[in-house]
Amino acid sequence: MRRTFDEFLAFLMQADTITLAIAFVLGVAFTALIGAIVGDLVTPVIGAIFGGRGKFGDLSFTIHGSVFKYGNLLDAAITFLTVAAAAFFVVLKPYQAYSARGALAEANVPLTTDQQLLAEIRNLLAETVSRLSAR
Repeated sequence: MRRTFDEFLAFLMQADTITLAIAFVLGVAFTALIGAIVGDLVTPVIGAIFGGRGKFGDLSFTIHGSVFKYGNLLDAAITFLTVAAAAFFVVLKPYQAYSARGALAEANVPLTTDQQLLAEIRNLLAETVSRLSAR
């Protein structure tokens, strides 16, 4: 029993498990933040523009006695688009800029003497293989 518990603790302490747990917690917090932005800022602005009270959940129409409640769908669509925009502009674009900056910095690093010699050896080997295969 003790061995199983130790294995379980080792599993929990793996970097992947901890990283995933942190990502989950941040995802929940991010969802709450975006939900507040959409519910308290975006939806009222849209409601003000279109002459509503800012909550679309009650919107519906009736055809031949059938009620079509499209308000919740509209709320969900606005939330989805806002979350997608926030993920794109707040997370993805800054990450891409950061990554590009890092790649650019790596590209500008001069090669050491060892790296230059290895590159020359690689090029000579490629030329030799090319000449031998051409025969």
